[in-house]
Amino acid sequence: QVSLVESGGGLVQAGGSLRLSCAASGCTLSAYTMAWFRQAPGKEREFVSAVTWNGGMISYADSVKGRFTISRDNTRNTGYLQMNTLKPEDTAVYYCAARLGRDYYTSVNAYLHWGQGTQVTVSS
Repeated sequence: QVSLVESGGGLVQAGGSLRLSCAASGCTLSAYTMAWFRQAPGKEREFVSAVTWNGGMISYADSVKGRFTISRDNTRNTGYLQMNTLKPEDTAVYYCAARLGRDYYTSVNAYLHWGQGTQVTVSS
């Protein structure tokens, strides 16, 4: 059974940085595409970033390009999201997701496995 656990969220001032981690268990992460989504209060869950199994293909939402960096360490079965220059509009619950296979997708429905989420709050 695949389990994903996020960590690293918290409260930060605008302009600050956070690094989220997603620890996977019950699977060999190198067989999975990993992605990050976020959901703000009253809004739908939205795509943030995705990385294919070997890091060969990476995608970012326009709203985070140039500020966020996705990465993964398959030897540690862990994915990461480095978030810099954070803005109040980045405030949301951030979710890690995984999909078996070698392509990446930006749709929520494409991912079967999800973490419980970690709260990121950016104050102005």
